[in-house]
Amino acid sequence: MGIVIGIDVGGSTTKIIGIEQDELKHPMLVKAEDPVTSLFGAFGKYIYDNGISLSEVEQVMLTGVGSGYVTQDLYGLPTAHADEFLANGLGASYGLELKDLIVVSMGTGTSFVKVQDGHIAHIGGIGIGGGTISGLSHLLLKTSDIHQVVEMACKGDIRNVNLLIKDISNVALPGLPLDATASIFGKADMNTRIEDVAAGIIAMVLQAIGQSVVLAALNSPVKDFILIGNLTKLPQCANVFPALERLYGCRFLIPRYAEYRTALGAALVYRTGKPVSR
Repeated sequence: MGIVIGIDVGGSTTKIIGIEQDELKHPMLVKAEDPVTSLFGAFGKYIYDNGISLSEVEQVMLTGVGSGYVTQDLYGLPTAHADEFLANGLGASYGLELKDLIVVSMGTGTSFVKVQDGHIAHIGGIGIGGGTISGLSHLLLKTSDIHQVVEMACKGDIRNVNLLIKDISNVALPGLPLDATASIFGKADMNTRIEDVAAGIIAMVLQAIGQSVVLAALNSPVKDFILIGNLTKLPQCANVFPALERLYGCRFLIPRYAEYRTALGAALVYRTGKPVSR
């Protein structure tokens, strides 16, 4: 059995990971001006850096919004396309001893995929994600460089922009502790520091994502939410999601290689014999 390579092709970013037997080959991310350049650059660099010959590759599996631009075999290797939501479900749940969960794929926007007893279904999503951070930062902070925004946010304090329950009440409300958010950006004014604005933008997006999936899971037994995608690398995740866990009695989990789980899922679509398209 050869190596199966899963590739998640975005607009300008490609993520790639391989599976040989049950071993995951080192994942890699490559950026380029367009998805095709990104894809071919990622694949070439991946096999070179990992010392993989083309003859060792059994199958290449593509997924992601940019994969539609690829209509032929990659370097003459057997190449197929995997449904992105199916890839999210398989990739996020890989290695986890959970039967019921919702995958929260945090990309430009955010999608929700429910996994229950092996059944995978896309249940919706919200148009809030990395694109929201980028756009608001461009408008309010005059930069869309995510690294610069994160650096500013780490020096900020969301308590200077968000209105908390304790700001409007001296006692906790039923189900709402004093440090819960009453109004996002409810304290912001013209004198608010840009560092606090940056912290507010990131916290707003992560809170909106977390609270939305909690609502999506109402009237179901699901209490485990698996976070995947690039936003899992934001250091603010370590503060926002534990606070939501305490508030809603749920669990937010960030698995190893979280940003590569969709690419991993694409490879697993082939390995598990799920339907693919050419």
